[in-house]
Amino acid sequence: MASDRRARWRSRSRELVASAKRLQERTEARFPVITNVTERMLLVNIFDSATRLAAQCFLTAVPLLFVVASFAPASVRDQMVSSVRTMFGLTGQADDQLKDVFDGSGEDDVRNAVGAAGAVIVLLSATAVSRAMQRLCRRAWQIPRAGTRIAIWRWFVWIAAWMLLLIVQGPVRDGFGLGLWLGIPLTLLFQTGAWWWSQHLLLGGLIRWPPLLPGALLTAAAVTALSLGARVYMPIALNRALTTYGSTGSVFVILSWLIVLCVAVAIGITTGAALAQEPYLSRRLGSPVPGEQRARGAPEG
Repeated sequence: MASDRRARWRSRSRELVASAKRLQERTEARFPVITNVTERMLLVNIFDSATRLAAQCFLTAVPLLFVVASFAPASVRDQMVSSVRTMFGLTGQADDQLKDVFDGSGEDDVRNAVGAAGAVIVLLSATAVSRAMQRLCRRAWQIPRAGTRIAIWRWFVWIAAWMLLLIVQGPVRDGFGLGLWLGIPLTLLFQTGAWWWSQHLLLGGLIRWPPLLPGALLTAAAVTALSLGARVYMPIALNRALTTYGSTGSVFVILSWLIVLCVAVAIGITTGAALAQEPYLSRRLGSPVPGEQRARGAPEG
């Protein structure tokens, strides 16, 4: 009896495996885009790329933010604080800590400690974020490293542009005082333009503008959705972490949020690149052939 049951279970297991394979083959035949997107994500190594990008943001871009705030005029610093508060909906202890960090009382100490040479070093270190984002875009579009010659100035321009974007995020998110009903579509439009331009800049013009649009739209939608969620989650998480673990706890909350954000960015850009190279969109957008060896270098100007 026991041997008969084992034989029946083995037979059922083989039938289930065969059914799963047939279902997979039918799905791949009817919806090849799913297979292509999955393969592209595996090639890009989404979570590894996103984690590296988040780590670079935390280790290099955040210090640059403090340096910029210490050297910037008071009006710019106040706008930066307002934008961060609006983006995350900060209240209570989290809002008090933000005010303490950017209250301007220690800006002379920061300037003296950092100095002009230190500020330049921080800026150079922050280009690691630009390079990490460039690698992500290149992998998403399957552009070999040997086929890219990116001018270094693009890294600095990208960092400067996103610093400016951070400063104006607050008014845009708030719909310039009119509320979320205007702020949400404005944020979506703003983010679409930013990610569309970011891909074109960091890829050095190797990919034309139209094929980059799907990735920009998907990334903007993901970032906008996360920004709305952050207004609910971040105040609670930060205040709880500050109460329980002090300022160290807020570090883990911010880093966790950066990882989630970078995963969304990586998925959006990679999925957009895969979709743009599907036959239907490829013919209409003029996308390059997947895996094509783009040996020519990007223009340096």
